[in-house]
Amino acid sequence: MSEAQIAHRRLVQSLYKRSLKTAQDWYIDTNLFRRKAVELRMQFEANRNVNNPRQLASIVQDAERQLTELRHPDPYIAPTAVGGSKFERNAHPDTAEPIDHH
Repeated sequence: MSEAQIAHRRLVQSLYKRSLKTAQDWYIDTNLFRRKAVELRMQFEANRNVNNPRQLASIVQDAERQLTELRHPDPYIAPTAVGGSKFERNAHPDTAEPIDHH
């Protein structure tokens, strides 16, 4: 496999992962999300055997545009992740240096 093919594969994998993340922002219910995830997978699989570089570029460009259009205005952030409502809520104190109260 050439470097260009590897780069393209990574681009498509990233696009697929971002598509799933965007779908998860819109479909909080697990059953609805799973249906959407199956639809997304079918869309990606439908283009799996496209080899024409121009056609591939067009497909990727359309997918990137759709991702931008479908971006959720208030995306889901896991509560304990950076930016989440519980991030560092119970952070352990820094015990490297004792505090001198005198």
